[in-house]
Amino acid sequence: MSRLLAVTNVVQLTYISPRVMWFAWNTFGAAPLPFESAAADHVAPRGSVLRRPMRWVGLLLGLTALAAGGFYWWTTARFLQTTDDAYLRADQVTMAPKISGYVSEVLVRENQTVAAGQPLVRIDPANYSAALARQIAMRDARQADVAISEAQLQQQLAAVQQAQAQLAGDEVDAKFAAAEAERYRRLAATGAETAEKLAQMVNRRDRSTTTVQSDKAALLAAQRQAETMRAQIAQARAQVEAAGASIHEADLDVTNTLVRASIAGRVGDLTVRTGQYVQPGTRLLTLVPVQDIYVVANFKETQLAAIQAGQHASVAVDALDGRKIDAVVESFAPGTGAEFALLPPENATGNFTKIVQRVPVRLRLHTDAATLARLVPGLSVSVQIDTSQAAPRPAGDR
Repeated sequence: MSRLLAVTNVVQLTYISPRVMWFAWNTFGAAPLPFESAAADHVAPRGSVLRRPMRWVGLLLGLTALAAGGFYWWTTARFLQTTDDAYLRADQVTMAPKISGYVSEVLVRENQTVAAGQPLVRIDPANYSAALARQIAMRDARQADVAISEAQLQQQLAAVQQAQAQLAGDEVDAKFAAAEAERYRRLAATGAETAEKLAQMVNRRDRSTTTVQSDKAALLAAQRQAETMRAQIAQARAQVEAAGASIHEADLDVTNTLVRASIAGRVGDLTVRTGQYVQPGTRLLTLVPVQDIYVVANFKETQLAAIQAGQHASVAVDALDGRKIDAVVESFAPGTGAEFALLPPENATGNFTKIVQRVPVRLRLHTDAATLARLVPGLSVSVQIDTSQAAPRPAGDR
């Protein structure tokens, strides 16, 4: 567009300059001067030598204008890419609550400048504080269950030791009873002891053996009961951790009753009111980071050949009476504007007419804080990029 404009200017200069020369030639060379009289005898004829220098002056002025226009186009205008399809933008953030409830207080006003983390809106925390207290009580109960289970485990471990001692004593008795039965068997075989006494010793041996087997079963049951109690303790501890997580969640809910600014910026579109019932995702207000405002210029695809990131640009702001602000080309969009439209065009069917597409180009402003404070997103600007110098190369490519 800028090259076409520059060529147009040159053509206009080429068209106008001969006419300037013709006007000067006829004005200073042929027509009478204002102070001269047509009837005067001293008026020289049209081809008089007196008017020839004035003709050459007019011709020289026209040639000078034509040369100046050509020089400007050759040195400057042909390197400039311009567009007025450009606007100021900012990465604004919509603030919304994470919980539901009634708004108890609005802590900011419209167009107020806020810092990151500053409180914006307060939601009634009564219900969430009560839920937090309930979760804390449940955690205390689960911790008490853990203490009870640990005490029961210690008691069961003592029972295991008792069963082990009982088994050891009964095994000694069983061993003694078996030896006694064997001794009486030999005596009875020789006739030294009666068969009745031998029967008593054998019965005693068998009972001792049964007692040992019973003790082993009791010991095994006590040991397994101890393992069960250990599992119960692990379960109780897990419940304590779950209660702790619930406390953390309830505490987050209490914290989220105070909506804070996620970024620094200026408050806009303040729609929340005291007493309003809000839910997660309800739009409360918008934060606009006016301190980080930038420009999005939509250049035609035919203008992008010479534009590179890092090149110098000039931005004329309509709201500041066309005041120009320095800028730098920062990046290019990954697609044309049509690609990101709600209904992108489909050119695969029907008749086709080629339309020059536009690509959004992002520019970073270089100006003082006072000027930035007067700029807001959405303002129209005109952008001019100087492509006469190549963009600086990254340090790693040198």
